[in-house]
Amino acid sequence: MSRLDWQIGTVVAIKPETPRVKTYTLRLPHWTPHRAGQHYDLRLTAPDGYQTERSYSIASPPEQTGEIELTVELIEEGEVSGYLFEGVAVGDQLEVRGPIGGYFVWPAKAPDAPLLLVGGGSGVVPLMAMLRHRQRAGLRNPVVLLFSVRSPEEVIYQNELEAQAQTDPAFTLLLTYTRQAPANWTGYQRRLDAAMLTEAVAHLPGPPQCYICGPTGLVESAATLLQAQGLPDDAIRTERFGPTGS
Repeated sequence: MSRLDWQIGTVVAIKPETPRVKTYTLRLPHWTPHRAGQHYDLRLTAPDGYQTERSYSIASPPEQTGEIELTVELIEEGEVSGYLFEGVAVGDQLEVRGPIGGYFVWPAKAPDAPLLLVGGGSGVVPLMAMLRHRQRAGLRNPVVLLFSVRSPEEVIYQNELEAQAQTDPAFTLLLTYTRQAPANWTGYQRRLDAAMLTEAVAHLPGPPQCYICGPTGLVESAATLLQAQGLPDDAIRTERFGPTGS
């Protein structure tokens, strides 16, 4: 079976991540190993034959076999995300195909190389797959995740990220809140800027490989600022999402 053939996956778990984000675990009859950063297409078909599809990044690491996790943000008036949130339960079946994508992937071929991950809102999803892949593979290369969110209740994977930051001295989590910060917060409270990215890079022992994912404005700004700091184009990989929380 080709990875571009559609198959029917069964929903085996649904986990709320934030009030507007859920992770759906799908067991696949034809599971194919993926690379951290790839995505799956998901297709819905109405009784009258109308079809619509969306692409969702894989949140699970390649080491998680037989199933995939797709983390989905509820988009206002979103056909697919609205159906997933309101009409899908454990045991239901969904049509998917993948894994897809070869550019925005972290191959972990240089296990000692510094890594800078920059995410906005649900743009953290493929970056989480990279972090989980690194952890499951037992790697300890220096990594910084700079994660931009609007408010405390919108930090996707918060507990897991904070636990990893506390137990892994090679991983640094940097959060910036753009609208509302937690009480007594002393960290960043603004949109991504040059100073913030300079400080993120300074946490690493050398020039990093960078992966940036989120809304177009955030991605283009971060990439431009990193280029201005002297990082070469081939060290910066980007992926843009639609409107999201950043």
